[in-house]
Amino acid sequence: MRASFAKPYSSPEQIVQILKQRGMLMDDERKVENYLMNIGYHRLSAYIYPFYKSPKSDLQLKEGTTFEQVLVLYRFDKKLRILLFNEIEKIEVVIRSVLANIGCQEFGDKYWITKADYFANAEKFNQTLAVIEKELTSSKEDYIEDFRHNYVENYPPAWMITEVLSFGNLNYIYSNIASNKLMKGIANYFGLKPQVFTSWLTVLANLRNMCCHHARIWNRDFMLNPAEPRKTSNAWIDTSQIDKKRIFYRLCIIRYFLSSVSPKNNFNEKIVDLLARFPSIDITAMGFCRNWADEELWY
Repeated sequence: MRASFAKPYSSPEQIVQILKQRGMLMDDERKVENYLMNIGYHRLSAYIYPFYKSPKSDLQLKEGTTFEQVLVLYRFDKKLRILLFNEIEKIEVVIRSVLANIGCQEFGDKYWITKADYFANAEKFNQTLAVIEKELTSSKEDYIEDFRHNYVENYPPAWMITEVLSFGNLNYIYSNIASNKLMKGIANYFGLKPQVFTSWLTVLANLRNMCCHHARIWNRDFMLNPAEPRKTSNAWIDTSQIDKKRIFYRLCIIRYFLSSVSPKNNFNEKIVDLLARFPSIDITAMGFCRNWADEELWY
């Protein structure tokens, strides 16, 4: 049975005193109050949680815990989100183009994305078409308005449509393609099988949304469990000792995609640099294996 939410509101000043009672050390209480007002205790509480003694329910902080340590975790997570958002964007751009190009080449039809004949499930296609129509109607992109005003076709060609759809919509379209040959051709461009490709797109779309909405990711136990490739065309990792629901596995997926389309990418250097700037971060909580940098994927 559901109950009323009885927990009262606490002001930043009150929260400072609560945190002190729990054992948190602060150099400047007024400064901490400002952080609590500007960031919010609810958001910061996720970064305080790792510092509680076991059992966590006792809400007693480990000896020597400082508010600055909490801010370090918060800042690291923020920089990690920004980094990953930018790298996922690169992958998203490639997938948009590859989906449109290989589809047009396979079918010889530049309007294939808006034709039901090319898709396996009619209901899924109709849902996708409704999304496409909504995005086209609301789009203010010059190339969409130019097409709308100058051409008689109901829909623009595939390479325009893929540009106005979300990452999740692209995956929805891909997973509903009726042609096994096309599905294999697109996935094979990245050295993957269709099942793994679809799974990894779902994982990256989910991670992208978390980064976009400022969700904590550094030590999160993600709900989605990525499919494990049996064989890849490019370097992968030994996953026998890796938790697939932690962020490190997702970093490996990003590195794999980037290496597939840009072998000289420097994502590995960016990760190493970020970790070096935050030496206090417990990377085991992120799912990193002991010798991760020695894996061929991360050379």
